[in-house]
Amino acid sequence: MTKTTVSRRGLGALLGLGAAAAALPASAQEPAAGAAPVKAPKYPFATTEAFDASKVPAYKGRHDKVYAHIDAHQDEHLENLRRWVRQRSISAQNDGVLEMAKLVEGDLKALGFQETAIVPSKGHPGVWGWFDARAKKTLVVYMMYDVQPIEPTGWKVDAFAGELVDDPKFGQVLMARGATNQKGPERAFLNAVASILAVNRKLPVNLMVLAEGEEELGSPNYPEIIGKYEDRLKTADGVFFPMNSQSPGGKVTLPMGVKGIWYAELESVGGPQGGPKEAEVHGSQKSILDSPVWRLAHALASLTSVDGNTCLVPGFYDPIRPPSLEEQRLTNGLMPAWLAEEAQRKDALKVDRWMNGMTAGETLYEHLFNPSFNIDGLVSGYTGVGTKTILPHKALAKIDVRMVPNQTPEQIMQQFRDHLDAKGFTDITITQLSGYPAAQTSVDAPLVRAAIGAFNKHGVTPRIMPRLAGSAPYHVFTDRLKLPLVTGGMGHGSAQHAPNEYMVIKPKAGSAVAGLAEVEKFYVDLLFALAEA
Repeated sequence: MTKTTVSRRGLGALLGLGAAAAALPASAQEPAAGAAPVKAPKYPFATTEAFDASKVPAYKGRHDKVYAHIDAHQDEHLENLRRWVRQRSISAQNDGVLEMAKLVEGDLKALGFQETAIVPSKGHPGVWGWFDARAKKTLVVYMMYDVQPIEPTGWKVDAFAGELVDDPKFGQVLMARGATNQKGPERAFLNAVASILAVNRKLPVNLMVLAEGEEELGSPNYPEIIGKYEDRLKTADGVFFPMNSQSPGGKVTLPMGVKGIWYAELESVGGPQGGPKEAEVHGSQKSILDSPVWRLAHALASLTSVDGNTCLVPGFYDPIRPPSLEEQRLTNGLMPAWLAEEAQRKDALKVDRWMNGMTAGETLYEHLFNPSFNIDGLVSGYTGVGTKTILPHKALAKIDVRMVPNQTPEQIMQQFRDHLDAKGFTDITITQLSGYPAAQTSVDAPLVRAAIGAFNKHGVTPRIMPRLAGSAPYHVFTDRLKLPLVTGGMGHGSAQHAPNEYMVIKPKAGSAVAGLAEVEKFYVDLLFALAEA
């Protein structure tokens, strides 16, 4: 993984200053008296107009022979999903990654893609596929074939056995790592392609598949993989990322974009500025030694207000632009459902209140239009059972910033570095592990309208959201290639990155969630709807 490290370690020693001289006074943790309070901006909306996805005409095409083929081959199609989830591909541990890439390429070849390739990169390889249907329109299909590591406890089944489990709430589910994130929906998309080809002998659109094996690492080398096919990719009409988009109640939210991310490590170690340099020492030595752990704790405290809810790094909020009129219309259209489902969101998150006592409406604005700054983890010293009195020689914090449009990883890195230096924390090292900007697609793009029309045909009018609060490397398509991107689909799955990840295969009677067959029929309709858009 590519890392960017910025440090000023030792500057205090060079200037003749000891660690005590760089200590952070309590007053430095908040703006000086009389200074304007730092806060995230909140811009008023200029319109009350609300976007209504139900007014987009439902796709009217019928492909009954293809649908029948899907129904008749469900056992085979399910086994395709199970083959994919049974292949380990943990990118963080380089466990089965190349084997999974070869499996993806082999499946593309078997479907009749005229070109396929394992694409080398500085990290894990990509997979390329080109299907020339001699059609007027071309769709790029983004895929990720890597998965997260397995949790040591909590799984009901072997995470890579591809087990079918009877769930009392949803019916039959495929429970495995990658079941819903994202191997299940991706292979379901290829099942749909297989059925179209089996019946029609051709596809309604040309397909370019470009998969990566490092999404769970922040996609550090995907831009390199994109570069090898850039000129060809730019000729496409849009990008599609297959995903199970239905909630447990069957509703669909269709995001038009994502926030960006800056993920970094802050590290404090002993050295010329004080503290043990090579290993932990006895805790009694704190009477005469500086502590790298306290050092990091004060450095982290300097970054936010006392409640941890406002970033005090100078300039952090300055680039944020007001919501566009399109974003305002989308937000207005989303707001009624967001307000009505506040209790469900709190229950799902297991929380009693929102940050700063925000209302439900305020949380939607913050989710969409302002960045977040989070501590993901803190590591130092002894945290096992019982006691072990030590003074650790280093401390590490993992942090992330979810960026909105106009913020960049380079800008955030420099702002954090400058702030820590100004507060006397020149010895704290910042190492960037991942970073890419936000991405956005217009709701008026033909690909988006085709997707909404396909959802409307299947009786699930999607809620259109300006962007997700989470992150994905969509900027390589929307910014670099200037292509619209849609991520979504029918179907439900959950427990991504957690034990017992699942995707619904055969829903319980009366469920509003689609099963595998309907998931695949939606993909069929989307491809034909795009061809006609």
